[in-house]
Amino acid sequence: MQSTMRAATGAVGLVCALLASAVAAADYPTRPIRYVVAFAPGGINDIMARIVAQKLNESWGQPVIVDNRPGAGGNLAAELVAKTTPDGYTFMNISTAHTIAQTLYSRLNYSLERDLTPVVVLGTAPLIMVLNPGIPAKNVSELIGWAKKNRLIYASGGAGVISHLSMEMFKVAAGIEATHVPYKGVGPAVPDLLSGQAHVMINAVPELYPHAKGGKLRIIASLTEKRHPFIPEVPTMIEQGYREFVMGNWTGIVAPAKTPKPVVTKLATEITRIIRSPEVSKRLAEMGVDPLGGTPEEFGKLIRFEIERFGKAVKASGARAD
Repeated sequence: MQSTMRAATGAVGLVCALLASAVAAADYPTRPIRYVVAFAPGGINDIMARIVAQKLNESWGQPVIVDNRPGAGGNLAAELVAKTTPDGYTFMNISTAHTIAQTLYSRLNYSLERDLTPVVVLGTAPLIMVLNPGIPAKNVSELIGWAKKNRLIYASGGAGVISHLSMEMFKVAAGIEATHVPYKGVGPAVPDLLSGQAHVMINAVPELYPHAKGGKLRIIASLTEKRHPFIPEVPTMIEQGYREFVMGNWTGIVAPAKTPKPVVTKLATEITRIIRSPEVSKRLAEMGVDPLGGTPEEFGKLIRFEIERFGKAVKASGARAD
């Protein structure tokens, strides 16, 4: 009898908790929201966050404050958000870098799968390899030839991010040496790339293409499976003999673990509507970003797939960030 009563009491408690959570989601948000970006202003993560923040503010009438917290390849921001109260009023952008970090760093103070919950993937951008025009190379083969006779310096948006891992993998595949110079985001790295203090970089189209279009950088390859419609004139790494180099840089939103599911669902639904709206889709496409959106479950599957995929790549390359 007592066990039956305990079970009934537990069931009632669960129902009450679910109802309270649903009511909270219906009213959400009732105060300002903090939107953490793990990288410096000017990069694709920051650009997309500001677009989403503006549109959420317009939809819900509450301020959505973008808080840039660069450092440690995006891990400092992830550690911060993982320890934040899971009430839906703090969330953050993550990127491919955060799935890479799960293997690239031997010690992290957070787990992407345990301490953060997926909300929605925003979009993905193709990666390109660009050179300072002072490097006399028009393709990957010529770059390798130059690097074997000269000191090659490559820039990245930080230790452990996609621009770091992809170049480390390229070094191994091409049999060359290169000096890594990490920055706190792509924005701070670009001036040194333009000035010639760094020679080469792999990163997303939105951050590098405008400089290439103006003749200040030279694109020699895309890391897409086929030529991307945004840059159809650029040959792929596959075309140039490197079949393993198919990578993209996606951006998505996560919240602290145990954020109420109805709140997560409400966020995902509204942000997907924003991302897929004609205005925002057009704006992203003009930057070379493929807009996505979707459910928390779909984003969770992508995260797990990328952790496994890049885990294998990191181990094969021997790259480490600490």
